[in-house]
Amino acid sequence: MRLTTRLYDYRAIESMETKRYEITVEVRSTYVPEQSDESGARYVFAYTITIRNTGTVSAQLISRHWIITDSDNHVQEVRGLGVVGEQPTLKPQESFEYTSGTAIATPVGTMRGSYQMTAEDGVAFEAPIPEFTLSIPRVLH
Repeated sequence: MRLTTRLYDYRAIESMETKRYEITVEVRSTYVPEQSDESGARYVFAYTITIRNTGTVSAQLISRHWIITDSDNHVQEVRGLGVVGEQPTLKPQESFEYTSGTAIATPVGTMRGSYQMTAEDGVAFEAPIPEFTLSIPRVLH
């Protein structure tokens, strides 16, 4: 009788979850008539932004970059550290909401931009801010 012995190498296979660096941005904007001067071509808008970490790694908002365009195609670029004086760190599924404002010279315009983020593992990435409209009431339908 012949006995065959087989040796199997059982190694623990680690299933490493793929890291996702993903931030979702939602925006609501509103016209602020009490701070505007329509005869002086100054239209003020407030916007409320919700930033949600939809990735798998905690990330800190380091800086912002805005491109603000009025209907005469006058472009303002704004860069700065953090938002409203803060550089929030968001764990996966956490969100941060803030309200800020801008002024343009026409009753209608747009804003878009990005947040520069750094993940807890040191990876730097950009979170795009989708373009949204700034409009006084009853101008756009």
